[in-house]
Amino acid sequence: MTMEKATWRGAAFDSVARWIALAMMMVMPFFQLRGRAISDGIMSAIGLLFLVHCIRTRANDWWRRGWFAFALLFCGLAILSSALHGSSHAVAEACVLIRFFLFSAALERWVLRDAASRRWLGAVVTVAALWLVVECWQQYLLGYNIWGFPRWPDGALTGPFYKPRAGAALLMVVFPGLMPFALRRLQAASWRPKLAGIALIMFLVVTMLLIGQRMPTLLFGLGLVLTALFVPSTRWAVFAAGMAGVVGLFLLPILSPPAYAKLVVHFLAQIRDFPDSDYGHIYIRAAAMVRQHPWLGLGADGFRDFCPNPSFARDLSLFGYDFHVPVGAGCNIHPHNIYLEVATTAGLPGLACFVAMAAAWLWRMLRALSPVEAPQQAMLCVICCVILWPVASNSALFTVRTAGWFFLMVGWGLAASRDVAGERRLNAGRRA
Repeated sequence: MTMEKATWRGAAFDSVARWIALAMMMVMPFFQLRGRAISDGIMSAIGLLFLVHCIRTRANDWWRRGWFAFALLFCGLAILSSALHGSSHAVAEACVLIRFFLFSAALERWVLRDAASRRWLGAVVTVAALWLVVECWQQYLLGYNIWGFPRWPDGALTGPFYKPRAGAALLMVVFPGLMPFALRRLQAASWRPKLAGIALIMFLVVTMLLIGQRMPTLLFGLGLVLTALFVPSTRWAVFAAGMAGVVGLFLLPILSPPAYAKLVVHFLAQIRDFPDSDYGHIYIRAAAMVRQHPWLGLGADGFRDFCPNPSFARDLSLFGYDFHVPVGAGCNIHPHNIYLEVATTAGLPGLACFVAMAAAWLWRMLRALSPVEAPQQAMLCVICCVILWPVASNSALFTVRTAGWFFLMVGWGLAASRDVAGERRLNAGRRA
């Protein structure tokens, strides 16, 4: 009787803990938009609750197999590098990196293990995406957002934010939050739902153009190309949206001259002389740092802490080309590319661990790809491919503004993929 009571209490505790984690998960997307410190606390709390759950249920095989082993190795390399090159603060920063990977594992294996919880999260992300879109159009049409802030001086729409962050935030939520609605309509038999799906994608393209942020717009275009590749029923819709984007670019000097200057004029000038641009200088400096410290990097925040060091103020020869960085140029708080950030943090071995982990994530999602039966899983696969795309300028990966969305999408995508794979095995067993 005592053993039965203990078992009942343990099951009740696990159930309550999961509901608490799920409740925190449901509000996290809004705190990602406003209140990132709370979002960080939510990720840490969910990870800790997951660890308690694993200890109580003696589920101890998940961290030794699969992608999480690479995460442990990467974090270990980051801690070692920070201890060798950094301060106690850098060591502490490296030690807590594991919370992001633990958060994704918790979503995959515990919090989002059933379809109902993923549907609720999808509804929350849809609301967040709609809020971003509405605030961007409100600012474009009325001149101010809900908080009274005007558009940024360079013309970018800030949406519900003070600074131009709407593009990056909308990129994260638009594919899992809004694109599944377009996919479902494009798969309908009659022409009216198909037309509505095409109109939705075209509207989102125009919205991204008006926001006026270069990299989110380019990555959104990449996401649409991947959508057309993964989901054949969307190809004509994506083509139409691409044509709408071209027309929108031609009309931008009329619709939003500042957005045209930033998206087209400044972008073309920057690409034409990219090695001599600010971003080019940052990338060259980061590559020079990795070249001098290839095995362990420079630890957590190593790029920011060591970039002003005169030993890194050198030009770089790569693939037969000489890249020159002016004295005092090329330093920032992060390298503006997640792979350069990983390499400067934990060296080339750490980069290899991260790439292997990313490959494991994408392989799992691509194998489970089933756009007709699971359109949201397909869109989660698309956004994970986009955020892991190497040729991109990114915010710092291991800050909550980026990491919150990044590891949320990874964990959510892995959980949806496990469910699709399980359904396939079950159906195969029934047919057998």
